[in-house]
Amino acid sequence: MSKLEKTILVTGGAGFIGNHVVRRLVRNYPHYKVVNLDALTYAGNLENVADVADAPNYSFVKADITELEEIRSVFTVYNPDVIVHLAAESHVDRSIENPLVFVKTNLVGTATLLQVAKETWKGDHAGKLFYHVSTDEVYGSLGETGFFVETTPYDPRSPYSASKAGSDHLVRAWGHTFDLPIILSNCSNNYGPYQFPEKLLPLFINNIKQLKPLPVYGKGVNVRDWLYVEDHARAIDVIMHDGKQGETYNIGGHNEYRNIDLIKLLCELMDKKLDRAPGTSEGLITYVTDRAGHDMRYAIDATKLQNDLGWTPSLQFREGLEKTIDWYLSNEEWMAHVTSGAYQDYYAEMYVNR
Repeated sequence: MSKLEKTILVTGGAGFIGNHVVRRLVRNYPHYKVVNLDALTYAGNLENVADVADAPNYSFVKADITELEEIRSVFTVYNPDVIVHLAAESHVDRSIENPLVFVKTNLVGTATLLQVAKETWKGDHAGKLFYHVSTDEVYGSLGETGFFVETTPYDPRSPYSASKAGSDHLVRAWGHTFDLPIILSNCSNNYGPYQFPEKLLPLFINNIKQLKPLPVYGKGVNVRDWLYVEDHARAIDVIMHDGKQGETYNIGGHNEYRNIDLIKLLCELMDKKLDRAPGTSEGLITYVTDRAGHDMRYAIDATKLQNDLGWTPSLQFREGLEKTIDWYLSNEEWMAHVTSGAYQDYYAEMYVNR
């Protein structure tokens, strides 16, 4: 292994957010060794990082963050200076169906990484950092007004958000008890290229292309704040380099949309791009039974990140949505690979026949 300035271990680097972080670090910091650790479960895909796979400062290792000896082995080989922890089970619907998987990956996996970092660094924390990437869902649900700030009390409502809230607490506990150098960030809904099509936008883009139903939970009035994934990767970069140890930073896109309004905008743009009659895609909307415990509204106040570190989102939602649509329409082979076989059956069962 070449002698480089520092080694960054990115967990979940073959996943949606992780591949954008890996790509950014590999390209922007040739003096860093970037190690992508991923278990390659259903949402992890090495095609996502194929364009940096041959970079001299990049390595991939397949490992499960819940397996203590596997993680010890990775740390022995690479001795990372910084851990950017993104690996997680993240789909709320899956957490309702199988919550124990989320408890294992998000809680046991995070604790395993923290413990091995503690063992490896042995109290010598100069230049070391454990950066935990989390979600705004740990804060619970908002009413019609207000925003989540870094001091908002935790109130998770789903097995997914509870498991992420627990992992946040574990990170802070290792920081407080063992003086481990930590930083956390909590982000709003991400969208953009390479997102596994269990999530709303890639699923609906694919369904519209194939003239399949667009299943909308309840009346579609739940509100989310949308953050373009490359803006999130840039925020992670800034926080990793300039954030204050022990701090939490909220990352938001300043783009609140009701689900139904977002879907109708997506339909309008897709009709234009596919040269279909106006209203064709909107006619595919099908209202289905609401998700159990569906949070009404999330909205992030990212003022601290802007004031302290100078980060602001670069894209407003319509521009980011158009870029996202164009990417999926131009990458049909990628979509075909990740939606093949059992995945299609899973979507049909989860969304359409619910």
